[in-house]
Amino acid sequence: MNRRVVHTRGGAPADVLTVIEEPEPAAPGRGQVLIRTTAFSVHPGDLQAIEAYPGKAAQPVPVGLEATGVVEAIGSGARLAPGVEVGCRVAVFPQPGAWSQWIVADAGTVVAVPDELSDEVAAQMLANPLTTVMLRREAQEHLAFGYDGLVVQTAAGSSVGRLVTGVCRFHNLALVNVVRSDRGAAELRKRFPDVPVVSTEHAGWADEVRKAAGGRPVGVAFDPIGGKLAESLLDLLTPGGKLVSYGQIAEEAIPVHASTLLNKSLTLRGKNIGRWLAEASAERRASDVATAKQIALGLKGQFEVAATYDLGELANAVEHAVRPGKVGLVLVRP
Repeated sequence: MNRRVVHTRGGAPADVLTVIEEPEPAAPGRGQVLIRTTAFSVHPGDLQAIEAYPGKAAQPVPVGLEATGVVEAIGSGARLAPGVEVGCRVAVFPQPGAWSQWIVADAGTVVAVPDELSDEVAAQMLANPLTTVMLRREAQEHLAFGYDGLVVQTAAGSSVGRLVTGVCRFHNLALVNVVRSDRGAAELRKRFPDVPVVSTEHAGWADEVRKAAGGRPVGVAFDPIGGKLAESLLDLLTPGGKLVSYGQIAEEAIPVHASTLLNKSLTLRGKNIGRWLAEASAERRASDVATAKQIALGLKGQFEVAATYDLGELANAVEHAVRPGKVGLVLVRP
């Protein structure tokens, strides 16, 4: 049998997600790869999509986009990435329905996993590193990036935030990290003792960021939160600066007046991995995936796992995935 996770309506994931049983998939079709899943990651974005799902679906909606597993069969005509063959370990993204014991994936979404990487890293090898690649590309478009300017990022203790920090350190790019608590700041300083960290737990946190910048212009800010925090980041930006919003954790809107953007010629840019998938050429996607693998190899110690659950513990897994203060992604072993 094949057990997979589905839902038929929007709502709290712990309430609306269901594990159903069905026959194991038949042999893969043309251009497809059959994968036996060994682990999948519970991304906050997956859960947000479930909560926001409109109305009620006539048929069960498959859940998840990223997983790792072993190739069991390859269909005819499949255009395979280097190293993908029967019996090898692979990561798959984006694959709708990845939260399943068996996945019939489009060959173009399947990437071979280097032997040096554990399943715990492989299960999160693509989505977050690709987001990191996307964010760095956005920053590189700013003239000050890599020269006198620096980057500020919020949610710096998150899985993506830690990878952004590691990449900036590797390329000697100036960065100031922002987290929401003193405890989180202390933990992040242990990981990256040479990167300034500021906690928004204090009212004067924006001035602390300016002090950490040491007079250098804040050309770019990365923010997955939104709301009032994003408004404060716009105030921190130098004239001509850019705020890259790549998430929507805060429920409230970003309260920005047009004059804020006009007077300083600021850019407010929305980016997400879905747009990257829709816009990137085949060549760009292949190049970015290769870079994502290098990030995973170079920063594998930053791919933390908050906890691992069995598929029968799905409700506990999704609750843990959004628990305040957790470090790393939650994984499920199907």
